[in-house]
Amino acid sequence: MLDLEGLEVSAVEREMLAHPATGGLILFARNYQDRDQLQALIGQVRAVRPEILIAVDQEGGRVQRFRDGFTRLPAMAALGRRYDSNPAAACREATLLGELMASELVAMDIDISFAPVLDLDYGSSTVIGDRSFHGHADAMIALAGAFIDGMSAAGMAATGKHFPGHGHVVADSHLELPVDPRPLAEIEHADLRPFAALAPRLAGMMPAHVIYSAVDAEHTAGFSRHWLQTVLRARLGFRGVIFSDDLSMAGAHAVGDCTARAAAALDAGCDMALVCNDRAGAEQVLQWMESQHYAGQVPAAGLRAVRRAPMDKERYRQGKALAQTLIEENA
Repeated sequence: MLDLEGLEVSAVEREMLAHPATGGLILFARNYQDRDQLQALIGQVRAVRPEILIAVDQEGGRVQRFRDGFTRLPAMAALGRRYDSNPAAACREATLLGELMASELVAMDIDISFAPVLDLDYGSSTVIGDRSFHGHADAMIALAGAFIDGMSAAGMAATGKHFPGHGHVVADSHLELPVDPRPLAEIEHADLRPFAALAPRLAGMMPAHVIYSAVDAEHTAGFSRHWLQTVLRARLGFRGVIFSDDLSMAGAHAVGDCTARAAAALDAGCDMALVCNDRAGAEQVLQWMESQHYAGQVPAAGLRAVRRAPMDKERYRQGKALAQTLIEENA
């Protein structure tokens, strides 16, 4: 999965999209000006590769790539605060926001938003924080499960991240390599529970660029056969697509250059390697993948969005009003 540099597809990018080893495209804020431009961009992409998986991070709060022309979504922690006073109502609201977010993207022919975040909020992580629904596993399972229901109603499959839980470490894996020293039993008791409970309902999973030193001291979860094969596949029974997190992030650099990182991710059990914000690295990985005959091996069909009737107008209005209220309450 690669990215684009601007608002249109360049000649070089058309060649990269057409490459047999390219399976997906992730869009960023730099690729968005307004809805008409986005629709034209996606049309250009689909003209080259109609079946390509198109993704974006549209979680809400700090992580929402498309803003003007789309509903401004609250950080998911706002639903967690609602849950503490009225769990049933908060779950209904989570479903509504999940449907709203997904319906706006599916209408633009975008397949997935990398959501929901299943990391528990311990109040210490600089990169997770209010992206998390809650700090307790039971509340996380309820709220994220409801959000998944809303996404599904809009025709979008869900991707859980960042397996087996990024919320306990302070360091930001975009900038450095975090290490979580907790014993496996502690991780299982809390962080792993949402992933285990929701695995049957997730079509995608994204592991963390975090080393869990008491479990696998040498590899981050995304480069660990133990985490991906022994725990996620064998123990949790996950059968969906495993996406690496962005291999350009600092948390992945210890493995070597971009090609070495892609090789390590695929060897560990990832199905699709994300190379973002590194054009030279993406080109190198594509060449290497072609030489290794990786093309066509990603089972991503189950992640393609299903076009359904537009979201009910009254429900859509309610969702937008709820999003605005939650943003104002948590300003």
